[in-house]
Amino acid sequence: MRSPPREIDRRRLLRAAVAGGGLALSGLLPAWARSASAGLQTLSGEDIRLTIGHAHHTVHGRSGHAVTINGTVPGPLIRLKEGQKVRLHVTNTLAEDTSIHWHGLLVPFQMDGVPGVSFPGIRPGETFTYEFPVIQSGTYWYHSHSGLQEPMGHYAPMVIDPAGAEPHPYDREHVLVLSDFSFVHPHTIFRRMKAQGGVFNFQKQTLAGLLAGKDQTLAERLEWAKMRMDPTDISDVTGAVYTYLINGHGPDDNWTALFQPGERVRLRIVNAAAQTIFNIRVPGLKLTVVASDGQDVRPVQVDELQIGNAETYDLIVTPTEDRAFTFVAEAVDRSGLARATLAPRPGMSAEVPPLRERPLGTMKDMGMDMAAHAGHGGGSATGHEGHGPPAAAPGMAPPRVRGSDVMGHEMDMLDFSKAPQVKPGPGVQSIAPLPQDRTGEPGQGLESVGHRVLTYRDLVALHPNPDTRAPDRALEIRLTGNMERFMWGFDGKKYSEGPSPYTFRAGERVRVTLVNDTMMTHPIHLHGHFFELVHGPVGHMPRKHTVNVAPGGKVAFDFTPEAGDWAFHCHMMFHMHAGMFQVFAVRGDAR
Repeated sequence: MRSPPREIDRRRLLRAAVAGGGLALSGLLPAWARSASAGLQTLSGEDIRLTIGHAHHTVHGRSGHAVTINGTVPGPLIRLKEGQKVRLHVTNTLAEDTSIHWHGLLVPFQMDGVPGVSFPGIRPGETFTYEFPVIQSGTYWYHSHSGLQEPMGHYAPMVIDPAGAEPHPYDREHVLVLSDFSFVHPHTIFRRMKAQGGVFNFQKQTLAGLLAGKDQTLAERLEWAKMRMDPTDISDVTGAVYTYLINGHGPDDNWTALFQPGERVRLRIVNAAAQTIFNIRVPGLKLTVVASDGQDVRPVQVDELQIGNAETYDLIVTPTEDRAFTFVAEAVDRSGLARATLAPRPGMSAEVPPLRERPLGTMKDMGMDMAAHAGHGGGSATGHEGHGPPAAAPGMAPPRVRGSDVMGHEMDMLDFSKAPQVKPGPGVQSIAPLPQDRTGEPGQGLESVGHRVLTYRDLVALHPNPDTRAPDRALEIRLTGNMERFMWGFDGKKYSEGPSPYTFRAGERVRVTLVNDTMMTHPIHLHGHFFELVHGPVGHMPRKHTVNVAPGGKVAFDFTPEAGDWAFHCHMMFHMHAGMFQVFAVRGDAR
């Protein structure tokens, strides 16, 4: 039995390469090693040791408190190989319990890392060893599932190289971890949002804007006021308290990823932000999307894409000019951005585009776009190319809408006959009367940017789906909340009111439809599984572990449950903390 290889520190390897000839030697290195600007400690092997502790993290010259992995934010890049086994020894030096969830990895549920669901957690002073086979490849990440440690820096990327040939060849790669960092403690942020709705929204509409004819008419504003909704409330936490980071660096730091003109550069992008959805573009370069959530897709070329919290995308860019390019990750509410530079040499920079005009919520975001519903039959999430069973749960009644149109007429927003499993209460502000499948849309604020933006419907799995059976049954789950009181849940219930797991049989085939009754996008993550979004050619539907559900929208996916207890939650950390968390309890065997 061969002895396990010792951990490899990529920085040590690169220092040796530079000492031996630098760029002249770069052609002899693997593609991942030709990324000297990355600055991420890299660990590999079959035995890896991680230490969770406190440290200070400096952004733009200001130091703040962080929870770190091996002393850094983000933590080390873990690089593994499909087919190997790995043992990850995690030591907790905090004064509170901690944990690590291997986001997107298919592991035994006891190794999934969710305290109170799949294991007890890691107590102060203790070491817990995660051990599992690596049965996949792609771009993933890992983070705490304890309290609000993740927003404080407890996150890091993971790359798993395929056992066989790389289906999308490249010459160089860079890992870019997007995040949001605040010098305000996350528990303070949470308390302030509970106390005052929209407390961090400094982009509200003004009287001056009304007089100038911007945004909305007076009649429209009065209608929104009657519904106690704010069309500018796009993000709960904004650039007013967040600095947006790439690999732990703020936009003024000019974090740089090197390339040589003509190289195919793979950008492995992880959105590790607590509360921020980003819009990504590189002005002057096309983005070829080759993977989503670690799963290979048929290449699709776009100019921009939206990445939800916890999603990963792999892009290939091919800069042919000997000049710098700006990588822009703009917050969805346009209150700030993260920025990096792609350049042939260190010290270069390119123009950073100004923030674009902030988006506004629409009637469609409230699930009340009657014209679109009438013209498209409600945007059924079943899809004509998918399997037959209905996406909606049985017993659904048609929505009750009063008046001939939306604006200027009363609408029965709290129509609980539309969602019989949802009960009225302080945690349910509204029910979307006419939710639509919005997977063919580019995301809030990107509808008219003048160039091509990726949509979920552009994604087609490169490899055949492992399970192509038609669903045995259908389940609808409503995403509910009250933005003013900052209460969030599933089907009108938050997790602290008592767990109410969704139950499944191992091996059955289930179609789940997520219906967003709120005016905020929710990135929904299912642990321990990939699911197939119900569109695209049957057998090649895109596989995801996290999906953005647009406001007033719905998303249908098929999945095959694996035995165990699996967390299911919104990956907006404060939404999950406020109750948007549940468990998929899988028992028995349906086969």
